[in-house]
Parts: sequence; structure tokens; C-alpha cells
Amino acid sequence: MWLATGGDSDATANVCVSTPNERYMSQQTTTEIYTAPRTDVSQDQGQFRTHFNFPGRNRPDHEDHGYGPLATVVESFMDPDTLIGMHPHRNEEIVSWVPAGVMRHDDRRGNDLVTDSEHVMAMNAGREFWHAERTDADDPPLRMLQIFVRPHSLDLDPDIQHEPLPDPAAGEWRRVFGPEGSDAPVTVRNEVDLYDLRLDAGDSVTLPEHAGRDAYVYVFEGAATVDDATLAETESALVVGDGTATLTAEDDAIVVAFLIDPDAPITRQGTIGR
Repeated sequence: MWLATGGDSDATANVCVSTPNERYMSQQTTTEIYTAPRTDVSQDQGQFRTHFNFPGRNRPDHEDHGYGPLATVVESFMDPDTLIGMHPHRNEEIVSWVPAGVMRHDDRRGNDLVTDSEHVMAMNAGREFWHAERTDADDPPLRMLQIFVRPHSLDLDPDIQHEPLPDPAAGEWRRVFGPEGSDAPVTVRNEVDLYDLRLDAGDSVTLPEHAGRDAYVYVFEGAATVDDATLAETESALVVGDGTATLTAEDDAIVVAFLIDPDAPITRQGTIGR
């Protein structure tokens, strides 16, 4: 990605929901849910357009636009026949998640990769990694997420991972990436996991859980509720605490959920994901 310089508990679990205009508290609060509307931080470069979602901004008075190691989740659009020329990244981990269409990648290591609904790519930039992105003229319009993770240390060795994803199963969370050393398809060098989900309207699942982690939920397509919080397409929820939250699809939905250790050591010198 390039940025121009001149974004088991049961049904009685108690939840606090916060929105820009309203705050809801249940009788016994073990989990807080902070929602945010579609981001207003965008950049239009013609054939390439980006919307920057900052998970830290969901939480009132949170001083960091990111949330622990998760710096930003970028909704990216590329028209057919678009080239984003060779450019560097430093000190950030960038995961490309493409639910439909294709994103084509070239880099100075000689890789020529296609990321689509069956593959995921993680560019572990480390001290420096140069790459280019493109769509061909006969490719469909592309809408994807590019996820920026802050690594635990500066100037790590650069690397790139491009791996197949397991087939999705309706109503089941699928792991997309996880921390280094995990068995996720690709890994990042900090304490963040990503799961995706396709859920039919009216169906419900619990959010994935990991001890010590909070969850950041983003509705890529459709609409959903997280307990009592309603999310339309491109809206998000930050779920904080030790309770279990339930996600219900209001319409057929594609949802991603990040599990984040908010206290993980981080660096903040990424090219974009500061």
C-alpha cells in the first residue's frame, strides 16, 4: 500500500455499549463495547481510494489512534488497470485480505504474487521492503482490507508470506493470521490474530476469544449486532473485557474480528502504521 504525503458467558452477560451519541450499561458490567461509524479519514487518489479505520478511536479518551499493536485497518479500493508503483515500507507488518477480486504484487525480491479470496499475504517490512501493487485491465474492481500491525521491535529482518487460506465455512470463524510462531496461515511479529466470518441473516455466533485479548470487529459487508450494539456495513466495535459477546447477522454479512493484546510491547515508526 502507498499513501501520498501532500486513516462463556451466557445470555445474561452484562455489557456496556458506547456510541458517539449514546451509552448503554447493563446491570452487571463485565464487557464494554465501543462502536464507531464509518471512518471519515479517507484519501482519494483517483483509481486508488482508501478509508482509514483507527481502532483506538472507538474508545473515548483513548490517547492512541491505534489499539495496542493494531495500528489501522484500511479499506482499499482499486479500479481495473491501476498501478501503484514500487515504494518502500519500514517497521510495519501489512496483511492483505481480499474477499473477492485480485490484488497483484511485485517486489524487488522478484516475487510476482496474486492475492485473492483463496490466499492471504503478509509483508513483514522490517528494516525495509519495496513492493508494487496493481490490477490488470480485465480484473474486476477491487475492495479489500490492508491491515497494519506494529511490530514488537524495530528494524527486524524483512520477509514476505503468501499462503493459501482454508476454505471458508458458513457460520464458522476462519483464522487468517496470528502471531509469529503460531499455526495461522501467515504470521505477524506481535500479539494480534485475525479471523473472518460469513454469516447468514438471523444466525448468531460468539466472538472468538483468547485470554488477555480484546476484540475489534469490523463489518465488511451486510449488517450485524454485537450483543446490543448495531453495526452497519463499514462500522466497527471494540469489545473490551472478560465476557463473551455474541455476533448476530441482521443481513447476510462478512465480518472480520481481531484479537488484540492491548499491553503488548509495540514500536511506532512504521511508514504508515504508526
